[in-house]
Amino acid sequence: MRQIPVDTANATVMVAKAPQPKVKDRRTGEIALDKDGVTLMTVEVMFSTPDEVEILKLTVPQPGVSEDLTMGTPVALTGLVASAWENEFNGQKRHGIAFRAVAVTSLAAADTKSKAA
Repeated sequence: MRQIPVDTANATVMVAKAPQPKVKDRRTGEIALDKDGVTLMTVEVMFSTPDEVEILKLTVPQPGVSEDLTMGTPVALTGLVASAWENEFNGQKRHGIAFRAVAVTSLAAADTKSKAA
């Protein structure tokens, strides 16, 4: 599956929903892991550009998620990529775009440090 880099240079990004473990199987509650056995997290962000605002649901390895990410926290996204997906469930085809990032880093701490200086 091709991964397309997403340019965040002209975007304002804020946490829309606090990070949660990504669930692999809703019936069993099994948590998703990457190929190295690292827990994957889901982080919803408001991605705002001068032309539009969208809520994106990102998959991020747990070590790449800053602590204390709460709704409204400004963040930086490292290594954000988009991938098209398609599957069939109960005879119905579904498709969409999945977003994955290497890290979601709070910018609130950086703002506090710069104001204190």
